[in-house]
Amino acid sequence: MQDNEPTLSSIEDYNTLKGSKKRVVWAVIISGLLIGSIFVAAKLYYGSVDDTLPVSESIGKVPVK
Repeated sequence: MQDNEPTLSSIEDYNTLKGSKKRVVWAVIISGLLIGSIFVAAKLYYGSVDDTLPVSESIGKVPVK
């Protein structure tokens, strides 16, 4: 049963990421940061809303049958 389970040393990227895997990880991180910064910039530019609906905090008279 123990022969079927992998050991940590048999996993190819156990200690460090190398080559194309490392580039893919960095590409995902950089693209996530870029997309996030685009959303933050859009939020700051278009963030103010002037057409809000008024909300009354008190409860009015509820009609009863």
